[in-house]
Parts: sequence; structure tokens; C-alpha cells
Amino acid sequence: MRQIFFIFLAVLTFISCEKRSEDAAVADMSISAVKLSSPSQPAEDKNIVIPQKIIKEAFLKFETNDLEETYNQIKTAIATNKASIQNDSQEKDYGTITRRLTIRIPSQNFDAFLESISKGVSYFDEKNISAQNVTEEYIDLNSRLNTKRKLEARYIEILQKASKISEILEIEKQISAIREEIEAKEGQLKYLESRVSESTVSIEFYKTIAQKEGVKISYGSKIWNAIQSGFFSLSDFLLSLISVWPFIVLFCVLAYFIRKRFKRKKI
Repeated sequence: MRQIFFIFLAVLTFISCEKRSEDAAVADMSISAVKLSSPSQPAEDKNIVIPQKIIKEAFLKFETNDLEETYNQIKTAIATNKASIQNDSQEKDYGTITRRLTIRIPSQNFDAFLESISKGVSYFDEKNISAQNVTEEYIDLNSRLNTKRKLEARYIEILQKASKISEILEIEKQISAIREEIEAKEGQLKYLESRVSESTVSIEFYKTIAQKEGVKISYGSKIWNAIQSGFFSLSDFLLSLISVWPFIVLFCVLAYFIRKRFKRKKI
């Protein structure tokens, strides 16, 4: 029993030391050639190098003479580069018809895809391409995750040797808290890896509507709006009359008696 107590104290000491050294250890890592290793890991793991982690994104906006032809060109580029459409929307206003696409594409095909959809475009209204280096964040998450996993393994070892109910409950509580932290960091790491492995390209292309077509549409809309406005005005007037009907009845009755009285005076 005394041996278990000393082991438990050793784990608590290990926790405090790990928390103090965790941030310092991560800060000292080199981004270009970082080695995920620890004193307890085999010597060959020290040669593991983390490749650069880059999140690539792009936004393109341009005018086209044929929306359907441009869309077919984009679909061909999507199929060729193993991409997929996440969002597809279209809208029409007074002067233009616009279509918007959000596309996810394997990062290794990012440049080839942009080159394919740029063919035939005279100029871009907007063209924004970004590359965010998240290698340091990736390394930090990996380092913290490895620390938590080692800590969990130490607690599991102690749990197997514990005999008192109070000790078992306390150790299981610590293991549960560490497991939650591990799962949270694993989720963050998977999300980061997903954004690195697949790039996002947003495309907005539009066609300008002919001026005379816009005038016809606008004139017809004005006529219809005028008809609707007249109907609603008449409805409002009738509703107003209905709401004051007691006053109208009273006015008619008074007018009748006043008229009758004047007729008697004349006689």
C-alpha cells in the first residue's frame, strides 16, 4: 500500500512538471524540421520530420458571356481534379444574373484547378489567393496530445495497482478528465488536417443583362405594382368604412330627423 502511495505522489509531481515544461518545449521546436519525440520514445522516432502544413483558399469573381458554358468548364475542372461542390446558388437582379459556387479540392490539385477555370477569363473583378501556414499550430496540438496520452497511460498503471475505493475513484476521475482533453485535441487536429488536405475555392461569375431587357422587365413590374397598390388602397378604404359604421348610422339617423323637422316648419 505504501508503494502505491509513493507512485501516486510521483504521478502528481509528473503532472506539475509536464504543465510547466509543455509550453517551453513546444516553443523551442523548429517549424521546418520538427521532431515529435520524448525521453521515453525510441531513438528512431527522433528522425520523424513534420512536413509543412498549409491551408490554401481562393476567391474568384469575373464576368462571362455564357453562364452555362462557364459552369460546364468549371464542372470539367472539378471532375479532372477530383473536387466536389459544397454550395451552388444563383440570383438575378436588375442588371445581372449571378451564380456562386463553393468547391472543396485536394490541396495538391489547387494550382491546376485554378489554372483550368481561369482559361478564357479576360480579367477578374476579384482574385484573392491565400496560403496560411499552420505548421506551428499542428506541432503544438501534436505535442500536447502526446503529453496527455502519456499521462493517461501512467494513471491507468496506477489504477491497476490501487486497492482502496477512494483511490480508485480519484484516479478514475483524473483519467476521465484527461480523456476529455485528449478527445478535444484529437478533434482539433482532425479539423486542421481536413483543412490542410482539402482547399476551398469560392467562385462568383455573372452575366450582364441587356439594357432594353431590363427596361421591359422594369416597366412591366411598375404596371403590376400600380395595380396591386390600387387594390390595396381600395381595400384599406372599405375597411376604414366598416370600422366606423356606428358613426355613419348615427349620422344618417340625425340627418333624417333634422330634415323631417325642417319639413314641418315649412308647412
